[in-house]
Amino acid sequence: MSRRILVTAALPYANGHIHIGHLVEYIQTDIWVRFQKLRGHQCIFLCADDTHGTAIMIRARQEGRGEETLIADMREAHIRDFSGFDVAFDNYGSTNSGANRALCAEIWQGLRQSGLIVEEDVSQLYDTKEGTFLADRFVKGTCPICKSPNQYGDNCDKCGSTYTPADLIDPVSALSGTKPELRTARHLFVRIEGLHDFLEQWTQSGEHLQPEVANYLKGHFLGEPLRDWDISRPAPYFGFEIPDSPGNYWYVWFDAPIGYIASTKEWCDRNGEKLENWWKTGDAEIHHFIGKDITYFHTLFWPGMLHAAGFKLPNRVHIHGFLTVGGEKMSKSKGTFVRADTYLKHLDPAFLRYYYASKLSSKLDDLDLNLDEFVTKINSDLVGKVVNLASRTARFAQPTGLSAQYPDDGGLFAAAAAEGEAIAAAYEDGDYNLAMRLIMGLADKANKFTEDAAPWNLRKDTSRAAELQNVCSISLNLFRQLAVYLAPVLPKLAQQAGTLLNAPIAHWSDAQTPLAGTAVGAFEHMLKRVEPAQVQKMIDASTEASQETAAPAATAAASFSDGPEALAAEPLAATCSFDEFAKVDLRVGRVISAQEVKDSTKLLQLTLSLGGEEKRNIFAGIKGVYEPANLVGRLVIFCANLAPRKMKFGTSEGMVLAAGPGGQDIFLLAPDSGAVPGQRVH
Repeated sequence: MSRRILVTAALPYANGHIHIGHLVEYIQTDIWVRFQKLRGHQCIFLCADDTHGTAIMIRARQEGRGEETLIADMREAHIRDFSGFDVAFDNYGSTNSGANRALCAEIWQGLRQSGLIVEEDVSQLYDTKEGTFLADRFVKGTCPICKSPNQYGDNCDKCGSTYTPADLIDPVSALSGTKPELRTARHLFVRIEGLHDFLEQWTQSGEHLQPEVANYLKGHFLGEPLRDWDISRPAPYFGFEIPDSPGNYWYVWFDAPIGYIASTKEWCDRNGEKLENWWKTGDAEIHHFIGKDITYFHTLFWPGMLHAAGFKLPNRVHIHGFLTVGGEKMSKSKGTFVRADTYLKHLDPAFLRYYYASKLSSKLDDLDLNLDEFVTKINSDLVGKVVNLASRTARFAQPTGLSAQYPDDGGLFAAAAAEGEAIAAAYEDGDYNLAMRLIMGLADKANKFTEDAAPWNLRKDTSRAAELQNVCSISLNLFRQLAVYLAPVLPKLAQQAGTLLNAPIAHWSDAQTPLAGTAVGAFEHMLKRVEPAQVQKMIDASTEASQETAAPAATAAASFSDGPEALAAEPLAATCSFDEFAKVDLRVGRVISAQEVKDSTKLLQLTLSLGGEEKRNIFAGIKGVYEPANLVGRLVIFCANLAPRKMKFGTSEGMVLAAGPGGQDIFLLAPDSGAVPGQRVH
């Protein structure tokens, strides 16, 4: 049965260029959309530039031009980059459109009529140098909850807590580097607590979110009253002025997701369809693809806005992790912060599409781009297995075309056709890693057949011309079958396969029936091997001079002013041998539950996940220092092979690592971004 599916990816902000980190999401979403279309469903892929806010206003001011000129230029660059990576939107709009303004007003009216809008005076940080109130993301300081430094003004990426910029310890303006001052202005709020019961039911239904996301929301936000959402910003601000509150503008996070609907409206107007049939009534599914950093907005605020205004809710919010390169955050100084247009100057976009697909699953785990593995995987899988089938046989089949009847292949084509539904299920679930593994398993079998049949030897004997034609017909059909299964990931390869065999790939079912009697065109290179030198040139081109220079050790030490007190209070232990240290098995774990231990003044009971079904029960002496709800979802380092210790509260199966002298001065150790539960700490 054909489905009607509306798909969105998060709106890229119009203040910067697209880079390979962004592309994880857009490639992931494009693959899913292409798969749905190949299955015969009506699937539309909608996006837009996110154009409003302080950052755009400040940048335009610094560059001496208008905001609309700035966002128009950036929109062109974004569309060009997406097109270069074969990311094909059905409509790409802008949040600064008339359609978006009208829809913002409609949803605003729905919130007003639901009694969810309240007004309060707000003390907000103001940058006196730039002459503007500071948006949350333009203030940095120390988290007021876990005391982690260098955190943004809306939430902490270490403990996951949310707060206001004024709550930060030692806040600094990211615009001017100056210390902002507190000023008072009238703000409008959405009293989202009024939707608490609805949001709890929606998020915990088990249908709309990944289980770990639902658990995160329940543990971090839904266990207590939801904080009012500050939805307005005072002038000066680049955005839409609120019709019934002159001088105030809708905060960028209000009008940005409404851009999904506005982009749909533009597509509907162009295609003779009604917006209501997608966003208010009917059987259309709505799917959002986003990164985990904007989970809060898309799983609480956005559903609340839609519900209050009478719009349909998303069927599913697909949330993915971040990109690391070589196990580290992308770095400009190391050249691993690669812009999309820089990549395209050096490498085929198909390479990145396939590599990401081979790594992506339906979970929130971060994706690591290992450049050595990237070269090996592309050359082995795409060139050595898939394209190899066509390159080794097409020229032998070109004079005769394919056999009039598909030859006996020992069941190879039929077996691969039977795998089609398993591959389709993996695509549907977003488990592209599984889909690629299944497809490459079929490629291995197809290559073994070709290698054993050795058509390059058959062509030497003219009496075996019919056998040669049959062998090439089988190999080329197996190649085309792989091209169908890979079409969502490698659309250009699918197009090339259709041209080579005079049979365009248009439907998933094309993999179910072999071709016979068709002409074979001249083989042209489809995918060439990637050379390490090409990758290095891309890295070199991306490298920017580091803003920091290495200082002499004495100078650096003096600048940090680290005193000797901590070491004096707890001197270094006696040395141990490498073998002794190797006995200690330190692992990364994720806190999946945390609760106070009754009758204990020091202990919290933690359940740590090592990935999969492996878990540990641990009692940690951090009560009063860390709130249990703020620990859920955090990664910690713990000793996993410590002998179990029986306590009156239960058995502790390890020890969480922390620094500090004790009391209130306890600081949990955590791995850097990119680490995953179960990894060993070396």
